[in-house]
Amino acid sequence: MQIQHIATQPIANQQMGTSGLRRKVSEVTSTPHFMENFIQAIFNAVDAKGKTFVVGGDGRYLNKPVLQLILKMAIANGVKKLIVGQDGLFSTPAVSCVIRKYKTDGGFILSASHNPGGPKGDFGLKFDVENGGPCPQEVSQRIYEHTQSLTEYVIADMPDIDVHTQQTQKFGDTEIAVIDSIDDYVELMKALFDFEQIRALLASGFRMVYDAMNASTGPYALRIFEQELGAPKGTVHHAIPLEDFGGLHPDPNLTYARDLVEIMNGDKAPDFGAASDGDGDRNMILGPHFFVNPSDSLAVLLHYAVQRNPKGVVGVARSMPTSMAVDRAAKDLGLPVYETPTGWKFFGHLLDAGKITLCGEESFGTGSCHLREKDGLWAILFWLSILAQTRQSVQAIVEELWHNYGRSYQMRYDFDGVDKQVADNMIKALREKMPSLVGQTFGRWHVKKADDFAYTDPVTGEVTEHQGLRVVLNGGRLLCRLSGTGTQGATVRVYVEGFEAEQVHQEPADVLAPYMELALSVFEVEKWTGRTQPSVIT
Repeated sequence: MQIQHIATQPIANQQMGTSGLRRKVSEVTSTPHFMENFIQAIFNAVDAKGKTFVVGGDGRYLNKPVLQLILKMAIANGVKKLIVGQDGLFSTPAVSCVIRKYKTDGGFILSASHNPGGPKGDFGLKFDVENGGPCPQEVSQRIYEHTQSLTEYVIADMPDIDVHTQQTQKFGDTEIAVIDSIDDYVELMKALFDFEQIRALLASGFRMVYDAMNASTGPYALRIFEQELGAPKGTVHHAIPLEDFGGLHPDPNLTYARDLVEIMNGDKAPDFGAASDGDGDRNMILGPHFFVNPSDSLAVLLHYAVQRNPKGVVGVARSMPTSMAVDRAAKDLGLPVYETPTGWKFFGHLLDAGKITLCGEESFGTGSCHLREKDGLWAILFWLSILAQTRQSVQAIVEELWHNYGRSYQMRYDFDGVDKQVADNMIKALREKMPSLVGQTFGRWHVKKADDFAYTDPVTGEVTEHQGLRVVLNGGRLLCRLSGTGTQGATVRVYVEGFEAEQVHQEPADVLAPYMELALSVFEVEKWTGRTQPSVIT
């Protein structure tokens, strides 16, 4: 085995987004040394020699060859040990679990999360740090700086390494352990939830369906739901991870999880439906003919977490676009609420400092102090445990929340594929417009506040600016920001939120139509994007 030193040069725009580096497969495969440069930059930035890392991904196209690159480059860079998921598979929450359990120095996650896969889809690579969460801004910036100064990368000249057999092998000074990617995660879930109580629910005639969307959580769900909890065979749909996700768009929302939505809206619908995304960190919850808004879901989980262990919940955090439903629940429960930018890394400091127990985003992500990543199956198991405890329906549980605290109606419009320069110019112009909106009246609404959201980390004191435009009204909010997870152009996201204290059973689209009309006008969406209709509505 020889170590090769391959000459290279910096590749522009290898800056991480909200969660790792995501690019079109065509860009990755057509740009010489694209992944090699990025992997080497990570090894350089974290001083990888002598360290231990976890490696795995969601099984999408390019996972196999890039996994081999990471292993061979790790050997060349003097990494002490690599813990690899069997067949190269790991859900993102499971990587966080293994990092924390074995106290490694971080982990490589090969995934573009909820983005489509296959040769015409997207590929991504994320680096988690030693706490099991996404690398903070100072680390991602250091990695980027290394991408812009590389002159070479190093790689071991050797055959591909067997990742299909559970075993430990030694290559030079590097140990590579291929482990079952499911065991440690299931062990953690068993420690957090009463599996016998959930098993009794499923044995009582309660019916559920789970859609793994041909992505990483299929094997986990089969083990947990059909084996550990005794759900009937066939409960888990689309259970086999495929490189192109079987043609599915692995994003668990009402638009892309069509099969599940049809089942839950059909005759004789099951009692509970759920789905997770490509890498398993997101979740969607459904009851018969009933969709649970992710912001409401966070508030429900907070309510029941406190009910179960009043002294065990210290606080909650939500991303800025997430509705304020959890704020009202937390106020009633006497708990602090932290409003952060979008991106799970911002929750990490709060969790590590013991300031929060639960956290969540409107984009179908929920988590707690058990990990430092959002965790789709954990959220689904939490919901099942609530259903097992209360023996109420999904709808009844959410409606109880509304009756207790009022209802935050929320909707998001995504305008995908907008020219990036146009989108940047749009946000810049609107940022300058924000101060002039304060005090203005639009029909029945008065603008109480309008700004460009900035966040001061209460633990580190670090200030993060330009995190989204906010227009706060009497009774609601209008928000606009650019997504950090796309790979083609820019995605402009417009959010509206309206609060009703008593009228809690209306259709969200009806309540929010005038809010959205105002938001599209205030944010000048058609003027800048040329669009009159969104790509996706959630």
